[in-house]
Amino acid sequence: MPIDLIIFDCDGVLVDSEVISCRAHADVLTRHGYPITSEQVLVRFLGVSEKDARRMVEQEIGRSLPDDLEQQINAATLQFYASDLQPIIHVAAAIAAIDLPKCVASSGTPDKIHHGLTCAGLYDLLAPNIFSASQVARGKPAPDLFLFAAAQMKVTPERCLVIEDSVPGVTGAQAAGMTVLGFHGGGHCPPGHAERLRAAGANLTFDDMRQLPELVRRVEADALGG
Repeated sequence: MPIDLIIFDCDGVLVDSEVISCRAHADVLTRHGYPITSEQVLVRFLGVSEKDARRMVEQEIGRSLPDDLEQQINAATLQFYASDLQPIIHVAAAIAAIDLPKCVASSGTPDKIHHGLTCAGLYDLLAPNIFSASQVARGKPAPDLFLFAAAQMKVTPERCLVIEDSVPGVTGAQAAGMTVLGFHGGGHCPPGHAERLRAAGANLTFDDMRQLPELVRRVEADALGG
């Protein structure tokens, strides 16, 4: 099937934010009696919504965390964004070079997504087609968010191409019946990350956004039989 929609994850694909987000997440959890480093947050929760990460921690410690935990994490993240956030290098040019409808499907909250894209100078390139895990019952690795984004954009799942940097994201896109490209060029990606993305189901992997327009053309050509 030809490609009719490009679905971008946000953190780690559009904005180089995962290291910043993990630092904020670790700071808040540690403050509430769950000592954890930003590196450990990255390993455990990359691509997972804050709501689902909270459930995992609460199940482990056997008690509830504060009701406003997500708001505290978002406030800490946005504070770091203002001084430290940068777009993924070359992503704006890649977006402009792809002549297909595009949207964002992110595990972040709407405020975090908006602020991150705005700080990175990307919001106007993608608005208003921006969707958050807060709009669906289950976040990644469930397929719900990708299916929701496709429905909102009026495109069938098999005609969607997803750009993801996390194993939960790749898993969710695969479960939605979509083609997935795994990006491993963000500042948070350790050695071997490309292999992990391929093992999760990424059709192709890449680490430089200048490669993306040609990869999209390649996927389209393969879909059309050459």
